[in-house]
Amino acid sequence: MKPESNPLPKPRALLLSLAIAASLAACGKDDAASASASAGPVAAEALTLDESKLPPVNQFKATDLDATKNACTDFNGFVNGQWLAANAIPGDRTSWGAFEMLGERSLAVQQQLAEQAAAMTGATGIEKIVGDFWATGMDEARIDAEGIAPLKSRIAAIDALADGPAVADYLRQSFAKGEQTVFGFGPSPDFKNSSMNIAYAFQGGLGLPDPGYYTDKKDIVAEYEKHIAKVLELSGIDAADAAGQAKDVVAFETRLAGVSKSSEELSRDAGLSYNPVSPADADKLAPNFPWTKFFESQGVEAPEMFSLAIPAFHAEVSKMLADTPAPVWKSYLRFHTVDGASPFLSEAFVQENFNFYSKTLRGQKEMRPRWKRVLGTIEGQAGEALGQMYVKVAFPAESKARMEELVKNLSVALKGRIETLAWMSPDTKKKALEKWATFTPKIGYPDRWRDWKGLQTSRNSYIENVLAANAFNYQWSLSKIGKPVDKTEWGMSPQTVNAYYNPLQNEIVFPAAILQPPFFDAKADDALNYGGIGAVIGHEMIHGYDDQGSRFGPTGNFENWWTESDSKGFSALTQKLIAQFDAYEAMPGKKVNGRLTLGENIADLGGLAVAYDAFQRASEGKPDANVDGINRDQRFFLNWGTVWRRNFTPKELEVRLVTDPHAPANFRAVGSPSNHPAFAQAFACKAGDAMFRDGGKRIVIW
Repeated sequence: MKPESNPLPKPRALLLSLAIAASLAACGKDDAASASASAGPVAAEALTLDESKLPPVNQFKATDLDATKNACTDFNGFVNGQWLAANAIPGDRTSWGAFEMLGERSLAVQQQLAEQAAAMTGATGIEKIVGDFWATGMDEARIDAEGIAPLKSRIAAIDALADGPAVADYLRQSFAKGEQTVFGFGPSPDFKNSSMNIAYAFQGGLGLPDPGYYTDKKDIVAEYEKHIAKVLELSGIDAADAAGQAKDVVAFETRLAGVSKSSEELSRDAGLSYNPVSPADADKLAPNFPWTKFFESQGVEAPEMFSLAIPAFHAEVSKMLADTPAPVWKSYLRFHTVDGASPFLSEAFVQENFNFYSKTLRGQKEMRPRWKRVLGTIEGQAGEALGQMYVKVAFPAESKARMEELVKNLSVALKGRIETLAWMSPDTKKKALEKWATFTPKIGYPDRWRDWKGLQTSRNSYIENVLAANAFNYQWSLSKIGKPVDKTEWGMSPQTVNAYYNPLQNEIVFPAAILQPPFFDAKADDALNYGGIGAVIGHEMIHGYDDQGSRFGPTGNFENWWTESDSKGFSALTQKLIAQFDAYEAMPGKKVNGRLTLGENIADLGGLAVAYDAFQRASEGKPDANVDGINRDQRFFLNWGTVWRRNFTPKELEVRLVTDPHAPANFRAVGSPSNHPAFAQAFACKAGDAMFRDGGKRIVIW
């Protein structure tokens, strides 16, 4: 999910094809702030939480059901129609639903913690880091007074570039400070030896959401060109010159887009991320940007092998260093340097950044208040530091214990489904069960927290703190290259409302913030918990067996463990699921991309089935105590629907249809249950109903 601004200078994950968590930094700073913070003990002033100041949780209520709708023909309308009609998207959002409401609750907790950290006297460790970011980020007057001054030295270095070799040298120097431009670089587990980290270089350099925008969305490109010109003008370039340079930047990025893979291609082919080469061979591919010299400039010992992903992209960058005039490179680098830093600069830069990336591109009406934006910065720069504070006040021990029980029950149910699959041969089943046996669950927060010793922050400057954190995080990421993978690390902070599966570690991860209604409630009945977080647990497990996760073995290595006939059978089943989602019309004339969303749809389909099986086992021998006249099977599916209540602005939805591997929420609410006989039985659906798929139309994969 893209934030409402486009803050390039922040740590981010190198999203290979499967959202593999490998921490990277995208910008840096050249001088350290004054005081050093280490990951010491919690400060003497205890953290507290005033729950009365938190927004309410969003949970299933029988009164939300729309009696004018039929669950068998319009399940999403039946469950969510009244709620969606009564809950417009807030002006500072582009979507609004169960995830966003939990996100607001998490932000409210974080705000209290950040304020307390900033007020602590003599704070050290994580409280100092969080407090410094909060205090400087909220000092709007000081930020406005600084203007663009913090970037003057960077702009001067760009203005001095004379030719391609000088540009290449500038890129090396910038990367060494954590400022990533043109391409992405950082560590991730080796696809063939997932216990070791190697370096990956990946495509990048584009300001629009997907390469296809540059050829298919001319209206957006025209607005982007205006945005580039405005940013260049704000940086000190004459308006007429800025307009001409903006055209050059668009042409430059259009050329890069021509050799870049689309969101669909990257999400559906994990192998695109892995192209092992020696630095010497990489030098031959990209002679104008020698990789042996790049590794040396980063202070990283040249490896025997690294992954130069999307080689055609890197070859083109090398050509552009030779045939693109230096003034064009300077315009491109100047724009991205200033544009990336804009969210942390004075109001004019912040407003322009919002106007294009949020308002024009995604239809957001209002800028998020400063306090939310500052928390977003802390999340990007030091999310786990804030998370260490978050779990002390917002994650009770009983939640973790109940989750462990649910994960265990879902695991047993998944094993049972694999063992009874009719379409899979014994040989492949054996391998699938070997992978099942090695699943590693992570719940709530890391067992071992990251060490922040060496990160220097102060109360002097917001952007200087941002740049210091980028430099620190980039060096931290580089230190992993050539080292064993630390399996205790997390790819999300505890305060994140989400969950993920990492194929290279075969792990399923559930941050603390998602473990609240409607997903999870330690005090709720089994029907709601299994229909909510149970299905999420199942979803993440099934990612290990979706069209891409199934290409990784039990140890996380990229390998083929399928017989040829089973692989063909699996592919035939997934084609049916692609066709089901291709038929959904998301907005007039625009349908869901079943191939782009295939992995998530497989996970939804199997995850809901596994959760239902586990729910039946947990309910065995217990009386079916109806609640508000609704039986437990109905409550299971109704909470599944509640999880997917969500509105989108039209522009946000349009972006997601091209870039998001998840189908729009309303189709996730109906897509999977329409394939489950238990749903039809629970609501007495019959042939001809939209939610009743039988015979060859019914899809069962896992």
